[in-house]
Amino acid sequence: MKYDRQAFVIALLIGALSGCAQQTVEQGLLTNTDADRAFLSTKIHTELAAEYFYRGQLDVAIEEVNEALKAQSNYAPAYSVMGLINMSLNENDKALSNFERAIRLAPRNSEILNNYGWFLCQRYPERIGQAIDHFVTAARDPLYATPERSYANAGVCETKRERYAEAQLFFQRSLLIQPNFPPAVIGMIEIDFQRGNLIDAKSKLTQFLQNNSSTSDGLLLAIKVEQALGNQLAVDSYIFQLQKHFPDSREAALIREGAIR
Repeated sequence: MKYDRQAFVIALLIGALSGCAQQTVEQGLLTNTDADRAFLSTKIHTELAAEYFYRGQLDVAIEEVNEALKAQSNYAPAYSVMGLINMSLNENDKALSNFERAIRLAPRNSEILNNYGWFLCQRYPERIGQAIDHFVTAARDPLYATPERSYANAGVCETKRERYAEAQLFFQRSLLIQPNFPPAVIGMIEIDFQRGNLIDAKSKLTQFLQNNSSTSDGLLLAIKVEQALGNQLAVDSYIFQLQKHFPDSREAALIREGAIR
């Protein structure tokens, strides 16, 4: 399997380098240098690392990041991906070092700002204000492809420190950009739950789960809402769905550890 993965990387590199060489011929410029090849290798390995990370294959993701940094040791996105990996491994000191290095190398990279903000929000509650500043900076970048995500992340962080009015504004900004964006919808329902509007939260959440693919955070919120309403059968049903469809999620781990009762 490792051989197949390496073959895939090589194929991507050959394709990318061929395209670069063709562009060189067409433009009459010499661009297919060692530096070009190193950059392309780094970029491809970093993108593969991110893909493996989101699939939960952390060991392979680490291999890919290491390969990326061998080709180019100052590639900021690679350090950002490594930060996410170390965050998942609960190696917070390493993750903080990764993100800080990524920011030093690319202080205006909106994806890195978003990832760093999320890390600070989740692992350093005393730095939530800084995290939100990163989210807002990323979201205001006209070249950033997913500003709705940064606004939703800012809403989640404001909810964590119980600033519900500010959180609601961030979620609304997210939904203006992408209506029905799941993290923002779940965030709005979480505010209803936190404010004690259990019937509204249940109604909105039921409708959301019926019309959208289930998410681990949506199912966890459903568990909390039904627990608060005393509906044990519904609680058990949502726990079953969470453990079946998202067994490796943080939310499933919270249930297994008894952190959500």
